[in-house]
This record gives sequence, structure tokens and C-alpha cells, in this order.
Amino acid sequence: MSSTAPAGREPGIASQFRSKPLRVDEQRLQPDQVDPDPAAERLHRKQQLAAAFRVFAKFGYNLGASGHISARDPELTDHYWINPLAVPFSRIRVSDLQLVSPEGEIVIGDQPINTAGFFIHTQVHAARPDVISAAHAHAVHGKAWSALGRLLDPLTQDACTFYGSHSLYDDFNGVVLDEAEGKRIATALGPNKAVILQNHGFLTVGKSVEEAAFLFITADKSAHAQLLAEAAGTPKLIRPEVAEPLGRTRSFGGFSFRPYFDEIVAEQPDLLD
Repeated sequence: MSSTAPAGREPGIASQFRSKPLRVDEQRLQPDQVDPDPAAERLHRKQQLAAAFRVFAKFGYNLGASGHISARDPELTDHYWINPLAVPFSRIRVSDLQLVSPEGEIVIGDQPINTAGFFIHTQVHAARPDVISAAHAHAVHGKAWSALGRLLDPLTQDACTFYGSHSLYDDFNGVVLDEAEGKRIATALGPNKAVILQNHGFLTVGKSVEEAAFLFITADKSAHAQLLAEAAGTPKLIRPEVAEPLGRTRSFGGFSFRPYFDEIVAEQPDLLD
């Protein structure tokens, strides 16, 4: 087809066509990339971490001083960055993040952190070298679902994200204030993307901050959907052979957080300070 417009007429839309069109069936999601420069990768993780807190605030996941998201340091890989205690999620900036050692020392930063967060994240990062980030907050729907002591069912496409890849820790022992309880949570998590802490809420992990954050959002929304569906009637489950590949994949986590990151940075650029 010619894209040349007749004499005296404006060029048609074809004049804007790509010289080589992209094919839908050849599109590929870009996986989360790790920058080989530790300083650049550290900044990336901290920016994503600060953005995740702002996004969690917009979803209403903050509750007083509860909740924490961590990011493993790319150079000191047994250390991780985490939010300071009692700083609202909606106010957290890159410069507020604290670097914590596995011995419980805040080596960069001058603010206290959540003690329960230390015991949980330290043990999760130690047990799962593949995990870059872990997220836990007291989101309402996750808390409500956790009180049922059940795994999520494959009710929706989104819920299938966790099919066969989340677990239940069914022994609530109060606020996590010792290493042993942190280890029990890490053991209950196992190789999965998420663990439901009974009577407490969700904990999600990812190979990037973006993945851990998006999985937490997805888990809470999936719990909300199942609570609504079961209140209305008897939901129809997605067949296991359909749900299983979605539960196994790790392709969408980081990619799916990008719209939230772009939106929150445009709205609240001070988070990058």
C-alpha cells in the first residue's frame, strides 16, 4: 500500500506508519533487570522501595507504626534497606530508608525500625537468597482473609497468581519479637511467593522490590474478591490445569508494578529525595 498522498492533499495516517511494524505475537515482557553497578542498582531498589510505600499508602495499607517492606542491598547481600519506625508510608523518601545488618545494627540511618520487621525480614532474607524484597502490611482484606486460616482459591485470573505458590502459617503467637518466630515464618513461607500469617495478614516476596509490592497488592485484592464472592454465593473455581501455569510463572510481578511507580513519582516526586 502506498503512503504517498495525492498532490494538494495532506498525507494520510499511513505516512506515520513504522518502517517495520511490530508484531503482537512477537512481543516480550522485559524482565526485571539488575544493574551490574552496585551503586546504580542500590539506588534503583531504594527508589522502588520508597515508591512502594507511597503506593501502599494510597491503597490504605498503612496502620499506625505497623508494616514494612525490605530491599536486599546489592553489595552487602546479608544487609537490607527498610522503613524507619512510625514514619507514615505516605511520607517516606529514599533518604529515610535505613540499612540494617543481620545482627540487628542500623549501619546507615539514625532512626529506629520496627522490631517485628527486623526478625521477620532478617530470617526471610537469610532463608531465601533469591529474595530481593519482602513486603508485609496490615491491609484490611488480607487480615480478614487470614482469620479464616485458609489459602486463597483460584477464583479469578489474578488469584491464580498464587495457585500452588503460597502457604499458610497457622500458628499465631502474637507480635514477632524473637528470632525463633521469624524463623518459623520463613520456614512456613518455604519456596513460595507468599505466606498467609493466620490472624495477621499477608507476607509476599519477590526477586525485585517491584515484584514483592505487586504481589502484595494482588494478594490483598484477591482476598477482597473472594470475601465478596463467598458472601454473595458459591464461587466457581478455575480448573487446576488452567490455574497451575499462572501460579508457577514469575513473569508479571515487576512489570505490573511499573504503572504504579510511574503514577506515584509523577504525583509525589519528593519520594525520590
